[in-house]
Amino acid sequence: MVKQSIFGRIAQLAKANINSLLDNAEDPQKMLDQMVRDYTNNIAEAESAVAQTIGNLRMLEDDYNEDIKNAQDWGNKALAASRKADEFRAAGDVADAEKFDNLAKVALQRQMAAESEAKGAEPSIASQREIVDKLKVGLDQMKNKLNQLTSKRNELVARSKTAAAQSQVHDAIKSIDIMDPTSEVGRFEEKIRREEAKVRGQEELAASSLDAQFNQLEDLGEQTEIEARLAALKAGAKPALGAGSQASTSGSTVDEADFDKL
Repeated sequence: MVKQSIFGRIAQLAKANINSLLDNAEDPQKMLDQMVRDYTNNIAEAESAVAQTIGNLRMLEDDYNEDIKNAQDWGNKALAASRKADEFRAAGDVADAEKFDNLAKVALQRQMAAESEAKGAEPSIASQREIVDKLKVGLDQMKNKLNQLTSKRNELVARSKTAAAQSQVHDAIKSIDIMDPTSEVGRFEEKIRREEAKVRGQEELAASSLDAQFNQLEDLGEQTEIEARLAALKAGAKPALGAGSQASTSGSTVDEADFDKL
């Protein structure tokens, strides 16, 4: 029963579908770690059981070989005793002839018993050999499955670490997205734009003030020319027309009807 139980467990584990188990697992990595531990322990137990089964088989084979050897030895002794009996009978010694014939019969009886023992052990040996062969195959399958599990676990761990690293890099890139107005760079850019707008406003304001000053200067120059021409008229001189002389009513109000009174 123990042998069959071990063999059944080996067969069950060897046939396990790793991918199906992983698909149904909540945490595949932890499940793989546990499966690797379980397989390693089961392989150790299976190796011990298989070794014991092989040991039992070897004991049966030793007993069988000993029975075969004993049968041969007793057969040789029976032959020797029979020949000795024939020698005594040929010499006329009937008593010794009968004695060695009886010894030959005893040897033959023991030969038959040894042969019977050997023959009776043959089915058990054949069965044990079949079991040992199946256990060895199952053990090899378990070891191959363990290699697959270990490889799958290493692959999964590597993929998990890669995915985590990619996610970390993605988060880092997202946090400094220059196109995102809510990012630190976006807020800093907006602050600079406001400062630049303020400077442009100051420049426009300064330019407007300068234009007003120039306009005042132009108005002052025109008024000065007007005053000069008026003085020349009063003095009886004809004023010269300057390039920049233009009539202006800046600073005074003129009623056009007053010119009609002249």
